[in-house]
Amino acid sequence: MNISALKTLLTVAKHGSFSTAALELDVSQSAVSRAIASLETELGVSLLARGRFGARLTPVGERIAHYAQEIVQLRDHIDREADQAKGLHGGRLRIASFRSAATHLLPPMIAQFSRRFPEVEVSLDELDPTGVEQALREGLVDLGLVPLPRSEEFETWEIARDEYVVLLPGEEPVPKSLTWEELSQHSFILYNYAECTSAVRDHWLRWGQELKVAYEIKEDSTIVSMVAQGLGASILPRLTAKPIPKGVQVRSLPVPLERVIGAAVLADALHPPAVFTFLDVLRKTGLFARSA
Repeated sequence: MNISALKTLLTVAKHGSFSTAALELDVSQSAVSRAIASLETELGVSLLARGRFGARLTPVGERIAHYAQEIVQLRDHIDREADQAKGLHGGRLRIASFRSAATHLLPPMIAQFSRRFPEVEVSLDELDPTGVEQALREGLVDLGLVPLPRSEEFETWEIARDEYVVLLPGEEPVPKSLTWEELSQHSFILYNYAECTSAVRDHWLRWGQELKVAYEIKEDSTIVSMVAQGLGASILPRLTAKPIPKGVQVRSLPVPLERVIGAAVLADALHPPAVFTFLDVLRKTGLFARSA
């Protein structure tokens, strides 16, 4: 019998709703329906009465839910004992990340981890990728988010892909799909950050195109603001460009370009248990594997 199915039954019973239960469990409504159907098939009884006013436990469902609650509580006690042995009650997890990943990727993941392990102290530093690497080398942080690839001194795992997009002033008529010829008519405001800028320049060269650069700017928010004021176009990773104001149009490149975002730890080093558990959060594996 699947513990997660019992948790699903209890959550549906608590809310009287499949959709609300799905939101709390962070799964799709169809996954909730499948879990309940599988449990009912396994037990050979109907556990929930469905109707226009929601879902409620049947009489036998109420009796089974009582035992299900005891089983779930016992499982929680087992998990707690195991977590204590693994060092996940107390301790700390120090994370460093470049800004756009820290802003758009990490907050929900840290929240998910902290709900499961509230006694682990989590810290987050925003650094450029070179700074993240240095912090890992010096032992100032346990885990970093960086664009991949990195050198062999780091062990890395891919966690996301981020498309480079073209940002254009909002008042210009722009076709849905851009050609290299259309892009060649623009002067660009580039990010004054070696890895992003090098990726864009290399992409242009690879396709035999000339890149006209009007400005190189340190802050991504300044670049987006300058595009909105009609001072040029830009090419940025989508996460870096967010939030995109109304005065800016977004288009894909004629040939797609992505950056790979990964988690990194120092290779051949000892790491606290929280690092590997947080990697499960990032990769949606282990305790944090998600149902469809």
